[in-house]
Amino acid sequence: MTTAHDFTFTALDGSPLPLKAYAGKAVLVVNTASECGYTPQYAGLQKLWQQHGAEGLVVLGVPSNDFGSQEPGDEAAIGRFCAVRFMVDFPMTAKQTVIGGNAHPFYRWIAEELGEAGTPRWNFHKYLIGPDGAIAGAWPSAVTPESKGLAAAIKQALAG
Repeated sequence: MTTAHDFTFTALDGSPLPLKAYAGKAVLVVNTASECGYTPQYAGLQKLWQQHGAEGLVVLGVPSNDFGSQEPGDEAAIGRFCAVRFMVDFPMTAKQTVIGGNAHPFYRWIAEELGEAGTPRWNFHKYLIGPDGAIAGAWPSAVTPESKGLAAAIKQALAG
């Protein structure tokens, strides 16, 4: 059976970022963009990382230019923007395609598991991966990192 742990991204700095490194942890995977109306969610994602990282939560940002061309910069520009504007220090991947046939394999797996309705419709779509690598939940862009439903799902995933 395929799990999220079977996939590897490239990190923002160009190094391999295997999701198996996060086995046993809950991972919130979020496709991000620097020029989106939802971009302020970076602050809430950073807060989740700071509050729950020691408990086993990993926030993983996946920059994407798929929606409205709202992530036009290269990896260096994305990294600077996130660090300077939102003090982001959670892991980030290199820019990825997250929809369609050219989507990163992780996102094609998400589409297979959740169906077309479960694929990202815009920037800041969130997927919670449980410690076992299974999908533990999905939330559309409008659901903020501070939402009660997301907080409850994170708490449950962290409890094992």
